[in-house]
Amino acid sequence: MNIDIELFFNKNPRELSLYTAFEKALFEKFPETIIKVQKTQISLYNRHGFGAVWLPKGRLKNCPEVCIAVTLGLPRRVSHPRLAVVSEPYPGRFTHHFIISDVSDVDGEFMSLVEEAYRFSESKR
Repeated sequence: MNIDIELFFNKNPRELSLYTAFEKALFEKFPETIIKVQKTQISLYNRHGFGAVWLPKGRLKNCPEVCIAVTLGLPRRVSHPRLAVVSEPYPGRFTHHFIISDVSDVDGEFMSLVEEAYRFSESKR
């Protein structure tokens, strides 16, 4: 575990376990993923950014007490039970904010969306 990630979750140790489950699944599928820890988010990159992890408490309504948000850029609007917000910042790119409140939320269905975001980002020039 990266020390910067531990510092990011310093005041949120329960959320760290959610992030750890997500990171493990992510690196199993995409070991070349680059992680950049910033002040308000952990950015996910291949050649380009394809996602981010952040703490939604106080920023999104109706979030569980313990959760993380995973933001993914996709080429289409999707419907998903853990989807909190979706927007289309420009034509053909949809930004989705998913809420992860249990390690079981990092399942095959969710990871297929992560893969779609990863591949979509790779296709950019």
